[in-house]
Amino acid sequence: MTRARLFRTEVQREKVADPDIQLVCDETNIFKWTALIKGPSETPYEGGVFQLAFAVPEPYPLQPPQVRFLTKIFHPNVHFKVNREICLDILKNAWSPAWTLQSVCRAIIALMAHPEADSPLNCDSGNLLRSGDVRGFNSMARMYTRLAAMPKKG
Repeated sequence: MTRARLFRTEVQREKVADPDIQLVCDETNIFKWTALIKGPSETPYEGGVFQLAFAVPEPYPLQPPQVRFLTKIFHPNVHFKVNREICLDILKNAWSPAWTLQSVCRAIIALMAHPEADSPLNCDSGNLLRSGDVRGFNSMARMYTRLAAMPKKG
């Protein structure tokens, strides 16, 4: 069931591409995926391209995939130092088999645009937002986007 669902919903979907998301299956393991997502416009992530790693469990779609950022990102809901784990309810207790890898990417893009500072994995960025220092948060997030998620010039 898992392989059929992955093939039907993800591999077939590549033909109807979302311009902000590029999902790629590992050539040797259908349970390993990577995604490239564009930073949402009008955010400090705009212009950046962020890479995600998906580990899809055998019981998928009954259980959510494990997703983490491979690209360094300054965001309250992404662990900054260790494994770049993402704190997002649909990847934990609000998972539904209706979610696809593509829709998970879309939810992560929405989270990038609307951070939840009250449950931070990155306390530094969460504290900036909770204290009202949006300018400081945006400056740090923009700096890391330029350093890690934008093509190097020259």
